[in-house]
Amino acid sequence: MLEKYGCRVFRHTVHNDRIKGMNPLTLAKNTLWNKSIACELRKTIRKVRPDVVHFHNTFPVISPAAYYAAKAEGIPVVQTLHNYRLLCPNALFFRNGHICEDCMGKFVPWPSILHACYRESKAATSVTAGMLSVHLVLGTYSRMVDVYIALTDFARQKFIQGGLPAGKIAVKPNFVDPDPGIGDGQGGYALFVGRLTREKGINTLLSAWEKIGGKIPLKIVGDGLLASQVAKASRRIPGVEWLGHKPRQSVLDLMKDAAALVFPSVLYEGFPVTIVEAFFVGLPVIASNLGSMSSIIEDRCTGLHFRPGDPDDLATQVNWILDHPAELALMRKEARAEYEAKYTAERNYEMLMEIYERAISHAHPGK
Repeated sequence: MLEKYGCRVFRHTVHNDRIKGMNPLTLAKNTLWNKSIACELRKTIRKVRPDVVHFHNTFPVISPAAYYAAKAEGIPVVQTLHNYRLLCPNALFFRNGHICEDCMGKFVPWPSILHACYRESKAATSVTAGMLSVHLVLGTYSRMVDVYIALTDFARQKFIQGGLPAGKIAVKPNFVDPDPGIGDGQGGYALFVGRLTREKGINTLLSAWEKIGGKIPLKIVGDGLLASQVAKASRRIPGVEWLGHKPRQSVLDLMKDAAALVFPSVLYEGFPVTIVEAFFVGLPVIASNLGSMSSIIEDRCTGLHFRPGDPDDLATQVNWILDHPAELALMRKEARAEYEAKYTAERNYEMLMEIYERAISHAHPGK
């Protein structure tokens, strides 16, 4: 997108598959401070002299040392917060099937170590928790980043609650491009798209459709650990059809014909692109009233909210759309209008340029 609008973009990519076979002590050291990659990045910065360095992920291989490399060369730093890693070692605020904020605000996030929250390993979690604590002491996250990008208002408030400077956190959502066109929803079915896992609310979804009793078909797109359970449910519950994995264009075609997208996640989520793709084609979303979903979806406008993990309430909302076709038609228009106002490439470019200018002004006052 940046290149499309005439920007020069230099990519510096490091793959986390480097950790395969790495000595655990070396990996631990590199997670806290990877000197070699910081030197490599600094050489790249000297060569290309960018206006800004925009980080997406430094964990675990790049490490926060990369921020210092950029700052040493006088370059503003922007970091997109795609997950909650800076506040929670497993990055999800989720443990044992439930939202968990036990580590929020703790100098040392010891509960995560106790529960082996990262990769189900106390050793790996200890390294992650240690990285967060060390860089909290160094002031890395408050001093070395000029602007953070949170993906939703909900996420921004969480990071402020967790101690990041409020004045440094901008909100910019993800976007979808190119435009596939608007659907008409004449297929008369509800649609789920996503991983078939516990945290994505599959059990809630299937339980709700048992209660709905075949009033509206449900097409499920995706694969995952609960695939066998979904396959059995599709044979047992009236109207439920499992389609397995589908390519993106096929998913968009299904979205165009669907009456509603169902998003029953019990995670806070980061920024589910599936929801924006639904808005793209004018598809309302019935989603858990939780985390980022609450920020993205306006109840009774671009979709409906239901109580997280509550199949009865989900069934109630599905029945509501069946009983209110005129309101559903209006929600289709509102969903598309929301996409055009917030989630186009053009709007995203404008927002990103404003963030870059803000970072440059912060790093070089008066410039």
